[in-house]
Amino acid sequence: MDLTPELLKIRDDLAKYKDPFVAVRDGYYSTVGCVEYPDGDMGIHFLNLALIGPEPDPAKPPILIYEPGSDGKLQLIAVEWFIPLATGVKGRPTLFGQDFEGPMAGHEPLIPDGLHHYDLHAWIYKKNRSGVFSHANPDVDCSKGATYPLREEPPRAVPHN
Repeated sequence: MDLTPELLKIRDDLAKYKDPFVAVRDGYYSTVGCVEYPDGDMGIHFLNLALIGPEPDPAKPPILIYEPGSDGKLQLIAVEWFIPLATGVKGRPTLFGQDFEGPMAGHEPLIPDGLHHYDLHAWIYKKNRSGVFSHANPDVDCSKGATYPLREEPPRAVPHN
């Protein structure tokens, strides 16, 4: 995996969240559905509302992403920085020299359409042949153990004034 030293440090610092129970105890809560896209799956998102704000903190991603295994266990595969427009964010955020995707509508049915936001994924635990910062991973498979697989289309772009 071609990760920068900064991403390697984040991966090491967040390794305790390989155990999803530790994530829940620290305020990350599961969105239940395993998100599938036509160009690859994302996995199951665990969201920590206390970490959402207008400025991304590299060390504190608001979302952890897990892949269900055929054994029923969740494997930590990625993190995501999520910034709703309602936070008062001024312009497109960047992190690690990467522009966030968006602004976009919410991802129905898990995120209401009206929750317009920017986001940036980082595949720091599972290699992604589409790129470290791609929104989906063609090697993630929600079908092998997800109780609630949810096929989604990429959300529509929205204006940010």
